[in-house]
Amino acid sequence: ISYTNLKKLFFSIRPLSRALSSPVVHLGAPDGPTLSRRRASSTPTTGLAYDSQMLKHVCICGNNALHPEHAGRLQSIWSRLLETGLVSRCDRLRPRKASTQELQTCHSEAHALLYGTSSLNRHKMDMSKLSALPVTAFVRLHCGGIGVDTDTTWNEVNTAPAARMAVGCTVDLAVRTWTGDIRNGFAIVRPPGHHAEPQQAMGFCFFNSVAIAARILQKEHRVHKILIFDWDVHHGNGTQEIFYDDPRVLVISMHRHDDGNFFPGTGSTGECGAGAGLGYNVNIAWSGGLNPPLGDSEYLAAFRSVVMPIAREFGPDIVLVSAGFDATEGHLPPLGGYRVSPACFGNMTRQLMQLARGRVVLALEGGYDLPSICDSAEECVRVLLGDQPSPISPVELARTPCSNAILALQKVIAIQTVHWPCLQETVKSAIRSFNDAVRNEKDDKDTVSAMASLSMQHATPNMVSPPPGFHPSSPQDAGRPPA
Repeated sequence: ISYTNLKKLFFSIRPLSRALSSPVVHLGAPDGPTLSRRRASSTPTTGLAYDSQMLKHVCICGNNALHPEHAGRLQSIWSRLLETGLVSRCDRLRPRKASTQELQTCHSEAHALLYGTSSLNRHKMDMSKLSALPVTAFVRLHCGGIGVDTDTTWNEVNTAPAARMAVGCTVDLAVRTWTGDIRNGFAIVRPPGHHAEPQQAMGFCFFNSVAIAARILQKEHRVHKILIFDWDVHHGNGTQEIFYDDPRVLVISMHRHDDGNFFPGTGSTGECGAGAGLGYNVNIAWSGGLNPPLGDSEYLAAFRSVVMPIAREFGPDIVLVSAGFDATEGHLPPLGGYRVSPACFGNMTRQLMQLARGRVVLALEGGYDLPSICDSAEECVRVLLGDQPSPISPVELARTPCSNAILALQKVIAIQTVHWPCLQETVKSAIRSFNDAVRNEKDDKDTVSAMASLSMQHATPNMVSPPPGFHPSSPQDAGRPPA
């Protein structure tokens, strides 16, 4: 694209927005040298993927306070992991930028070239291919910067390399987890990816890193069944679109929906997949606004009544998590407004590690309150390393999920039961507190044990008990009544 054409693109208008809010963050010095190989120990450990290149994706206005998706998010998380000594316990992967061929496993060629290359290379693009994109323009933002839409900023020099680095880090972490080089991992990356559609950048996202990782696992490593679980408070519309008809990828998303009135508006419970992929798209669509704000009780109920039963029945070979932390307390209502604790994210991570022989890869998506996202990322890395998750508040464990959440869970169970028969047994669990659900599960197990014992007694009504002190003299005598 010539400079003249690019300049014209800058001033086209595409309305798409959500409220913006973030603290002022000043970037410090970049991190130290990268470790390219695993430590001396031969035992696979947790992998971390991070590179300071991703800090350079900033709006040209220079005012981070106007942009919630800013470089301070990544820098703060990485600093926390360094300060707590968690980085030294992990294997840090050598970062790399994804190739345009890798980008095209989920995105069109025009999309990959438009957002993945610099202006110096765009002259190679066929303009007819560009015209096929739904949005071919950048807009002038209120802050004075440039963006794809009113909240997805574009830096002509640094955005494309940062976005490709985010993809490359996520892909390599997933591949190394699959091959057993590492046990599990966390990709600390930005810009995020789950809103990016095949031909559309939006919602801070340019390339769908988790989706691309899944496609490469399918195509190059013959992975048969992949679970993508998205716990970001916003629905991963891009991920859903990419795999909507693919039965080899089960996509489960748990997000604020508010009957389509919360960004991005997609992700209703009735969106279950299409064709061969029918039933392999599961949306836990929370509604009812913030009356009350959802917290640990509701998320734990969703996990025990929907997420884990379906995931176990599916039996994934690997689990990829779109790990947005914007459901935590500290996010203003337009960016989330919920009150999920870092401990709950650790607990959910621990449960997911029960699947796929522990092959779990987290990739950072959203999350804009710095203290809460640092706490949550630290909690998840500790759990990936094998530490016990922090305890969840006793109040939350004893609290019954709110009525709005119960209705949402009952709705998804009613719709998805035809695809996942295991849900027939979980509907009662959705209406209970965590403590009550545990007690009920114990009572059910005790009842089953008692019935099994009773069944054995009825099956052998004529059995005569041996006299005291009797010991069979041979295996053939075992269980035989005396003569």
